[in-house]
Amino acid sequence: MKFLVKILLVIVGSLSLGLGIIGIVLPFIPTTPLLLLAAACFVRSSDTLYNWLMTNKYFGSYITNFREGKGIPLKAKIVGVTTLWISITYSAFFVVPLVFVKVIMLLVAAYFTWYMLSLKTLK
Repeated sequence: MKFLVKILLVIVGSLSLGLGIIGIVLPFIPTTPLLLLAAACFVRSSDTLYNWLMTNKYFGSYITNFREGKGIPLKAKIVGVTTLWISITYSAFFVVPLVFVKVIMLLVAAYFTWYMLSLKTLK
């Protein structure tokens, strides 16, 4: 069972890393959160992949800056909050039929917006 969890974590981490790489080029995909997810998956599954990610000259700085409390780039904040609200608003008004669930979704979006905006902005 432990082996299967490690395999699943490597897969999720790799997918997150791939999307994070795409997010460097495409402005609507939040790079920093995806790279943080990849690092969290790799640290629990593969020391080799985690060390590679953290020492990578392109991706390591995103994670290191966040972990050291330096913050995340303004672009990441804008894209993250915008993507969050577009997806939650669309889902709440056009997909989910239950009012109670809609309210919960909007409250969760508000919380994560507050959290993202409360993080330091990397200069």
